[in-house]
Amino acid sequence: VFLENIETFITQLNSINHINLFLTELKEEDTSCTMYPRPEGSPSQTPSVSGQKKVDVVCDALRKAMESMNPNKFYLSILTAYVKKTVPELEVALQKVHELRENPPAAAGAVSAEEALKYLLFLVNVNDLYEHSLGTYDFDLVLMVAEKSQKDPKEYLPFLNMLKSLEPNYQRYTIDKHLKRYRKALVHLSKSGEEHFTEVLQLVKEQKLFSEALKLYTTDSPQYKRLSSAYAEHLVEQQQAEQAGLLLWRCGLPARALQAFTSCSSWRNAICVAQQIPLPTDQLALLARDLAERLTEQRRYSEAALLLDQYAKDCEEAILALITGAVWEEALRLIYMHNRQDITETNLKPALLEAVNSQTGFLEAQVATFTRHRSRLAVVREQKEKARLDMLDEEGPDCPDAELYSEASSVMTASKYSQSNSRISSRSSKNRRKAERKKLSLKEGSPMEDRALMHALSEIISTVDKMREEIHSLLKSLVLFQFDKQAEKLQLVYEEALQTMEGAVPEVWPEALLNSNTPVTGPNSTANSIMASFQQQQQQKPAASQLDPEIPTAPKMKNGVKWKLTILK
Repeated sequence: VFLENIETFITQLNSINHINLFLTELKEEDTSCTMYPRPEGSPSQTPSVSGQKKVDVVCDALRKAMESMNPNKFYLSILTAYVKKTVPELEVALQKVHELRENPPAAAGAVSAEEALKYLLFLVNVNDLYEHSLGTYDFDLVLMVAEKSQKDPKEYLPFLNMLKSLEPNYQRYTIDKHLKRYRKALVHLSKSGEEHFTEVLQLVKEQKLFSEALKLYTTDSPQYKRLSSAYAEHLVEQQQAEQAGLLLWRCGLPARALQAFTSCSSWRNAICVAQQIPLPTDQLALLARDLAERLTEQRRYSEAALLLDQYAKDCEEAILALITGAVWEEALRLIYMHNRQDITETNLKPALLEAVNSQTGFLEAQVATFTRHRSRLAVVREQKEKARLDMLDEEGPDCPDAELYSEASSVMTASKYSQSNSRISSRSSKNRRKAERKKLSLKEGSPMEDRALMHALSEIISTVDKMREEIHSLLKSLVLFQFDKQAEKLQLVYEEALQTMEGAVPEVWPEALLNSNTPVTGPNSTANSIMASFQQQQQQKPAASQLDPEIPTAPKMKNGVKWKLTILK
């Protein structure tokens, strides 16, 4: 409503001083929330959707209205509207004063440039105004501000005279750098001539303006090449060697690009650059071995084998890498491709038998740990329920502590930790996170033991469930070489492990079943019973997350992944 009646507001005030006072007193505050808050429960007011700040909207609206009504009369208020925005538009205000000096209005009672400048100096710190006047690159305006600011001429005249003696672009660069407007400084410096490129490079490195600088030069220029090289050095320091390699490669520095790609194991790019150089065959083989070693350390065995086979021309090492990484089928393909069936007997079959023993032992250990944690969780929950019922018997049915106890953790055990928890709250965030992890201890009797057990059970399920494809591949290779007995045992152990864990999910995470329930409805239900059922669900849903943020969600098992072999019984 106010914005629709701006002109009425200005007319009714009919005072420059009052308008200026109104503008200077504006604050970025919603007084309908601070000074006059709405009563609780009343509908909230819809916030402004424009995204603009209130002060800016009001200043712009008043300024436009005054400019259309009588710009000469409201000149000082127009300047105030520029200056009092959340980001003061001092340069625009100064430019208007400069225009006023160049073209003084003929109308009677109009404000002079001197009066306008004095008024600006009243509103704005003199040093800020001087700096912003420099930013207009208008030396007449700078002098005008300096003369009115009571500054000593010795402070500014030598600097201004030095600036006037410079080439226009270099002059603007010097001003922008002085004002710490580095992006503008870079643009003007790039136009100052090739003799200043060393300064360009220095500015770019200091202010990290690499992307901006590259846009200012053509891709085939020597400056672009030097900037790309400097940018690449910066990227390597920032652990982004692959991007550094791409920059160096595209600007014609393949040797350095190869070094960058090799350092970050970007082997495909490294091989491409090496062949573009081109590296001699023996050096290419050495490069392939180096890259394969790095990939093996990262457990990227298939990629390492490809390098060893195709570029180092060492099929045996490639096959052994695949066997180490349990990539059985690819290892077999290379064995037959290079006619190296001897490796099947010397390496592949022993590795398969070792893998089946290792996987069987690992699964049995995981199931044993899972069973132990599951049993302990049942005991802990039983103890907590017993303690809650005992408290209800002592305090009566309305005891609020008992309900809190059942939802959160053990009151009896937690009381021992109350003093330490109060100390924890005052620590740094890093120490607090460390303390949170310590609370989830599997040690018997710890206050959050049940939550720690649930976390441990969830991790075991996730680990075992992810093994489906790995087990499937191993079973196929075992069957191929007639290790049926070992394959049958592995399949049985894995199937029992999955069944045990899947069967335990409803027991370990009972809330998963509660959340899937729908409100009780049916022919025997009443309106009251349906509403009570719905309200109970609404109360249950936030309870788990609000009182027990440490509770992990029930893991989802990938039952759609087929891993069993029908030929094994």
